[in-house]
Amino acid sequence: MIPLAHDFTGTTVLVFGGGPVGSRKARRFAREADVIVVSPAFADRDFGTAELIRAAPTPAEIDGWLERTEPALVVAATDDEAVNDAVATAARDRGILRNRADRAGERDPGSVVVPATVRDEPVVVSIATGGTAPALSKYLRQEFEETLSEAGSMATLCGQLRTELKSRGVDPKRRHEIVTGVVSSSDVWTALGTGTSNCPQVIEDVLDAELSAGGDQQ
Repeated sequence: MIPLAHDFTGTTVLVFGGGPVGSRKARRFAREADVIVVSPAFADRDFGTAELIRAAPTPAEIDGWLERTEPALVVAATDDEAVNDAVATAARDRGILRNRADRAGERDPGSVVVPATVRDEPVVVSIATGGTAPALSKYLRQEFEETLSEAGSMATLCGQLRTELKSRGVDPKRRHEIVTGVVSSSDVWTALGTGTSNCPQVIEDVLDAELSAGGDQQ
């Protein structure tokens, strides 16, 4: 499988199953999508902003749910294998992306894996083991949570710095060198982490240094 990032903004994600797995999936996709969870019972109290519909569709009724809701993704997370089979089949027949939570390692075209994710916006790192080692995914996620501390601030800084350098007519090659230098600077990382610096201050310092260097070369 090839990892891809998909924007679900403005789309519907349909989740069958109201247990812990269904609630976890609902919370994840509710960051962007309009999530609908269909289940005869809801074992978890937190489904994010998802709409909860109390129903127990039979396998024969699954296709009707897909027709009515027109989801971009369907999640099969019930404890009924026949229902999950029907969800996967109906989604495949309609060309809809599908995630089957009760099977590990079994994938067919159009199926997706929802990986463990570490976020420090706008930086997102996803970890997947092909469904073979969920415990390893969890361990690596915890490791990356510490490693990626302040990555979001650095990404924001780099974006603003590139924009400012471009507005000042700095050569693209030189822009790349400057931004690379900032990303590689342990002092900048430390400053962002301790709160002793911020994006405008770093950008001002970099520009001052660049202008001084330019003046020295004249």
